[in-house]
Amino acid sequence: MSKKIGDVILDVQNISLRFGGVKALTDISFNVREHEVRAIIGPNGAGKSSMLNCINGVYTPTEGTITFRGQTFDHMDSHQVASMGIARTFQNLALFKGMSVLDNIMTGRNLRMKSNLFLQALRIGPAEREEIAHREKVERIIDFLEIQAFRKTPVGQLPYGLQKRVDLGRALALEPQVLLLDEPMAGMNVEEKQDMCRFILDVNDEFGTTVVLIEHDMGVVMDISDRVVVLDYGKKIGDGSPDEVRNNEEVIRAYLGTSH
Repeated sequence: MSKKIGDVILDVQNISLRFGGVKALTDISFNVREHEVRAIIGPNGAGKSSMLNCINGVYTPTEGTITFRGQTFDHMDSHQVASMGIARTFQNLALFKGMSVLDNIMTGRNLRMKSNLFLQALRIGPAEREEIAHREKVERIIDFLEIQAFRKTPVGQLPYGLQKRVDLGRALALEPQVLLLDEPMAGMNVEEKQDMCRFILDVNDEFGTTVVLIEHDMGVVMDISDRVVVLDYGKKIGDGSPDEVRNNEEVIRAYLGTSH
């Protein structure tokens, strides 16, 4: 059964980003449709992470606009982005290594908590009821990601592939409409990659979450993406279905190599 891709939820228009005299991104436009898996690919230094950083408010674009659900911004701040429903995982894990899996994923619920910190600390009245509700959501994510056996384990003691899963869980705890994944499979072995692919497709399918993903493994990209945008030296050189991108001469020259 083919899934139903919706209307444009995120529209990136003419984004340029400069650091001093260095152009990281030049006049890049593409869109993301609701419920799709949208991949951003390109060689190292192509500007992929810079693009995600513009979308989630870490960088302010030098030029251009980003439209999310009909609201247009020339820049957004990270807190605003998260509260609107865009969550992000990072290439380098930014987990709290001494805290348990459960507590790490709970930190993703912070924006959803309405009680003030004083009530949360005392865990009385509404704050206690709220925490119980949030813990139930987190337990569901732990079940979904199949990490029940490690819920009380300090994250720093887990193998790398499982830490990546916890990072995904923390992003899911925000209940995002759009999930930005920055190389979710970097450093993984084949089995770990297969697991992560399955979770990404399940998140997309079962939660209806729109996924924007940076990934180097071309096999993965071609298998799980609905559309692919290709960057090279901060410029867009391709955009379309996996098949269209695979057969694009400029993309082949820049990235895939003619043997593909």
